[in-house]
Amino acid sequence: MRALVIDDDEGIRWVLDKVLREEGLEVCQAGSLAEARSALAEQEFSIAFLDVYLPDGNGMEMLEAGEFPMPVVILTAETTFGHAAQAYRIGAMEYLPKPFDLDEVRSLLQRVRPSEPVARESGGVQEGQIIGRSPAMQQLFRTLGRVAASDLTVLITGESGTGKELVARALHERSQRAGKPFVAINTAAIPSELLESELFGHEKGAFTGADRSRAGRFEQADGGTLFLDEIGDMPASLQAKLLRVLEEGRVQRVGSSQSRAVDVRLLAATHQNLPGKIAKGEFREDLFYRLNVIPVHIPPLRERRDDIRELANHLLDEAAEELDMNAPILLDDAAELLARHDWPGNVRELKNVMRRLAVLTPGASITLSDVALALGNPENTTGEEETLSQAVTRCTRQYLHQLGYAEARDLYRHMLEQAEPPLLMLAMERCQGNQLKVAEMLGLNRNTVRKMLRKYNIDPTYFKG
Repeated sequence: MRALVIDDDEGIRWVLDKVLREEGLEVCQAGSLAEARSALAEQEFSIAFLDVYLPDGNGMEMLEAGEFPMPVVILTAETTFGHAAQAYRIGAMEYLPKPFDLDEVRSLLQRVRPSEPVARESGGVQEGQIIGRSPAMQQLFRTLGRVAASDLTVLITGESGTGKELVARALHERSQRAGKPFVAINTAAIPSELLESELFGHEKGAFTGADRSRAGRFEQADGGTLFLDEIGDMPASLQAKLLRVLEEGRVQRVGSSQSRAVDVRLLAATHQNLPGKIAKGEFREDLFYRLNVIPVHIPPLRERRDDIRELANHLLDEAAEELDMNAPILLDDAAELLARHDWPGNVRELKNVMRRLAVLTPGASITLSDVALALGNPENTTGEEETLSQAVTRCTRQYLHQLGYAEARDLYRHMLEQAEPPLLMLAMERCQGNQLKVAEMLGLNRNTVRKMLRKYNIDPTYFKG
């Protein structure tokens, strides 16, 4: 097997050359599109690694023009979904953001099948606004990029504020239905007695106040995409009707005996645990399988802290443009404080904070004090490490967020059992296994310390010496 590496960064070429040769491949390097064309004219390759921005042109334009007869992996420093979607649309086998993991490169080689043509998808692409270079977000981009052009139903899960509707809109805009309507409805925000009419429409006189016929959201989205947000809150009676529409592709207005054909791609979202609701009899299992054709999970902001600074700067620029003002500069220590925050409201909360900072920051730079004030924690202006109390509060809050839909029970006992073992082991380590000193250090009876050691299966001899 032979690989072609096209990148104007000599360091990138060297690293890829090294790992590819270790995997038994012959390697040809090119620092420009011209050199790549020359290599392609002289040799056959099993795989190509292609940078986007090269001295003499754009690598993706060369790929889209059909100049690569082998699978191509796009290499890029861009971290938006739009870039990933474009790469897959024009036929890339994979999309690797820089810096990339060499193990990812090795796993890609196992998928190379030179005899198989690279599938290409059609459809327009616009620059995306979903940002993130963390592994979780890059995996999300890959999934979205592969399914965007299809008509498959997608179930988007994630906490409130993570951007589920943004993902749904991005999928629509990069599909073949992009020129058709995108209709969104929050099923939890509409009273259950009105939701059926909102979804399926009604005829004149169907109920009190129905003074004229009205098309529902399915008919409004005909030819395009319908996004049902908070699908987990849909009443059971409507779940059966929704399932029938998905199976038959037809809707029947309230008060009508006739049904109408609709051509709609359905995207659904929820912050709830649908399998848990199925177990409780609160959600139809057959509807879940209809919706969960392609599952997409958006990680909460606290699980991708590496993205917070880049996302904060993007939202700051967005707010400044909207408010027709110059964006202040986010200083390093201020950005670090943003990254330490748990963001229970996720991206929605971060967006509000950055808008607040754009308007209220008195100078040209956003300082640590500005961020602390915006987060409602003005005393944290020194940039020092968080206190033990702050750390416990942060971790407890994160645990409660992770519970999500579940009810917190025996929280005191649970937290105690989580805190006691590490505290006991640290004390044993500090006192070199002397249980009497540990008891004095912790302010406990020596017998209590012995019971705790047995309870948590901690061997005191491990700490001797």
